[in-house]
Amino acid sequence: MTVRQDIHSSGIPVLCQSCEARHRGVCGALDPHQLVELAKTSSRHSVEPGSELIGDAETVDSYSNVLSGVVKLTKSLSDGRQQIVGLQFAPDFLGRPFKVESEINAEAATAASLCSFPKTAIERMMKESPELEHRMLKQTLNELDEARDWMVTLGRKSASEKVASFLLMIARNIDPTVGPTARSATFDLPLTRADIADFLGLTIETVSRQLTRLRTDGVIRIENNRRVMVDSLSRLEQRSGA
Repeated sequence: MTVRQDIHSSGIPVLCQSCEARHRGVCGALDPHQLVELAKTSSRHSVEPGSELIGDAETVDSYSNVLSGVVKLTKSLSDGRQQIVGLQFAPDFLGRPFKVESEINAEAATAASLCSFPKTAIERMMKESPELEHRMLKQTLNELDEARDWMVTLGRKSASEKVASFLLMIARNIDPTVGPTARSATFDLPLTRADIADFLGLTIETVSRQLTRLRTDGVIRIENNRRVMVDSLSRLEQRSGA
């Protein structure tokens, strides 16, 4: 089920004023006039967990800012197997400018809120605004750096360090209260045990054992199988091998 809400406004759109993407995402590079122009063709919508947002080899005709929730990115093989290749959080930009077809699948891992706009609108603004183009390039390079860091996690870290690294990444991205000086975090796991295992290249049993070990050692607490509380992010960071 998708619920849409137009955000048109004659001034700076009201919803843009408190939007994460407006202040920390790509829309932060737009001036008030450009925000109004983009808002004329934009809409906010809420999606349920499991909703497909982009299909592999699908023609790209729109982009989105992730406003809340977690989006799962996967690549498919010819025999139908899938691999989780990334996660996106607020205020990430979902889509690749100037691509004719998508090369990934994007699916809502949790309930999520998105602000979507036509591909033509954002690409026109990129040509008109060097600042927007710069912001897009910076985000792309940040994602490249994160992908390289994750390659180290997958290729060199132990199973225990992989699970701790995953929890640390989720804590830093999904809990809005976690800043550079935060000492603790609380969040719901956005992926199932099977998806976590897929993402980390481990078995479900190994993921469960490592979560139990972290809980036994007092690094994390878990409620209702999904709610994770980290009393000391520094301890979790130590266990991640960072």
